[in-house]
Amino acid sequence: MPKTITAAELPAMLRPGQTVFVQGAVGEPLALGQALAAAGEASRGVHYLSCLVPGINRTDFSAFHDEASMTAFFVQAELRTSFAAGKVRFLPLHYSGICSYMKNHPPVDILLMQVAPPDENGMCSLGLSVDFVPLMLDKAKLVVAEVNATMPAPPGSPKIPFDRLDYVVHTDRALPELPTGELAPVIETIGQQVAALIHDGDCIQIGIGKVPAAILTGLKDRRDLGLHGGMVTDEVADLVDVGALNCSRKTIDPNILICGAAMGTKRVFDWAAGRDDVVFRGADYTHNVPVVAQIDNFVSINSTLEVDLTGQANSETLDGRQISGTGGLVDFVRGARMANNGRSILALSATAAGGKISRIVPTLTAGSAISCPRADIDYVVTEFGAARLKDKSVDERAEALIAIAAPEFHDELTRAWSVQRDRMRGLN
Repeated sequence: MPKTITAAELPAMLRPGQTVFVQGAVGEPLALGQALAAAGEASRGVHYLSCLVPGINRTDFSAFHDEASMTAFFVQAELRTSFAAGKVRFLPLHYSGICSYMKNHPPVDILLMQVAPPDENGMCSLGLSVDFVPLMLDKAKLVVAEVNATMPAPPGSPKIPFDRLDYVVHTDRALPELPTGELAPVIETIGQQVAALIHDGDCIQIGIGKVPAAILTGLKDRRDLGLHGGMVTDEVADLVDVGALNCSRKTIDPNILICGAAMGTKRVFDWAAGRDDVVFRGADYTHNVPVVAQIDNFVSINSTLEVDLTGQANSETLDGRQISGTGGLVDFVRGARMANNGRSILALSATAAGGKISRIVPTLTAGSAISCPRADIDYVVTEFGAARLKDKSVDERAEALIAIAAPEFHDELTRAWSVQRDRMRGLN
C-alpha cells in the first residue's frame, strides 16, 4: 500500500541530478507542484520533464531554483523567461514524436501524477487526462500521486492499481478550467466557413482555442459526426447533446468518442465523467498516423498563425520568437491525407495588428517555424473563404491563397509572388 504524506513532505525526496516527470493537461498534480515551488532549494540540480499544455498548465518547474531545468515541448508564456535564460530544453516534436521520445527515455527518478480516488477494487482512474503516463509509469523508480477527490473517474479512462503508487497526497480541489470566452465576429465568420466543409458522417479532430470553438458551434445541424482527437471540450459536449455527434459512422471505434483529455470548464468535466461512450487513450493512439488513416471521412481542424504562398504554415513562432510548440497538428494532417476522403483544415484570420498585417504572406520570414510543410497541407480557411491546396501546383496554390487574403493585400501579394516565382524558375 502507498504511504500517505502531505504535499510538504515531497520536496525532501528530491536530490540533485534527478529527473522528475510531471503529468500535464488537467492531470497536472498542482498540489505537488505548489509544494515544490514553496521549497525552492529542493529543486537544486533537478531536471523536470513534462508536456505542459498552453493555456492549461502554467507552472514553470525550471523556475523553482536557479539550478533547476526542464525538458518541454511547448514554449508557452509561462516558460519564456526560463527559455530565454537557457533553462528550458525545448524539443520541437510532433505528438507522435513525443511518444517515441517517452518510450525510449531512460528511467526517471520520480513521477508526479494525479488520479481519482481508488474504487472498490483498489483501482485509480487517470480521470480526464491520460497524457503520457502510460508510457512513463513503468520507467519511474518512485511514483507520487495527488489523489484528488474532485477528479472524476470516467468509465472509459485507464486505471492503475492503487498499490502501484508509492506515496499519495490526498486533496479535494477544482480542476483548472479554460473557458472559451466571447467570440469576435471575424472568428465566428471563420467558423462558418470551416463548418461548410464538414458533412454528415465525418469524423473530426479539433484543436484548442476560439477558432475551433467557433467551428464546432456551427456544426449543430449535422448528424452522425464522429470524433477522434486529442481532446473534448465544452463545444464537443454540446454537439453530442444536440444529437449532432454520435460516432455511429466511424470505421474504427464505432459509437465511441476517442480523446486524450477533457479541456474546458466544469461543463465538459461533469459531462465526460459518467459517459461510457467517451474513451480516453494515450497520445500513442490518439495521434497515431496509421490509426487515423483508417478513419474514413476524417477531418482534421486546427488553427495556425500564418501561411505563405507555397502553403507552408507557421503555428508556433512570432517574429522568430518561439511562442508555442509543434504539437499534434501534422500527425492529424498526415492521417487525414492518408484516410479515404480525408481532409485537413488550417484556419486563421486573414490579418493581424488591427488589419495592418496580412497573415497570408509571400514567404515565411527567416527564423519562422515551418509547423506544417507545404507537401502536407490541404485546406486553408480565412474569413474570406476556403482554399484547397491539395494536389495544386505552386502557381495554383498562390492564386488560391491570394484569393482568401484580405482584399487590401491582394495586389501586394500578387507582385510578391511574381518575383518569387521568377526566383523559383532561376530567372533572378
